[in-house]
Amino acid sequence: MLISEFARAAGLPQDTVRFYVKKGLITPRRGQLGGSSAYQTFTEDDLVAVRMVRLQQSLGYSLGEIAALNEEYRRGARSRARTVEVLRTQIERLEDKKGQLEGALAFLRDKLEWIEAGKPAGAPRIGDYRC
Repeated sequence: MLISEFARAAGLPQDTVRFYVKKGLITPRRGQLGGSSAYQTFTEDDLVAVRMVRLQQSLGYSLGEIAALNEEYRRGARSRARTVEVLRTQIERLEDKKGQLEGALAFLRDKLEWIEAGKPAGAPRIGDYRC
């Protein structure tokens, strides 16, 4: 697939695909087309890689972390212990973020309830919540 077809299949703008290539998150091949400036061609494996990147992003990984983990994987540096370490670390980060979101939601709900009650004394204070 050429970049336009790949971008469409991946559901991404072409600029995002180019950015992922630049960051080494996907590695297209150089095709026969394009003369001295050969076109990049993408495969189904590249689609899988992009979907994994998007999944990792949704789990809270930064692109830098994703690139580093992918490089470890490509070098064969993966092990059961390393995978467990990476997963445990991310679970802890997401649990912390979940607590912050729960605190923010509690504040917003209490603030809404306070406003709907006519703003009686004792307004909710953000400092009383873990946000």
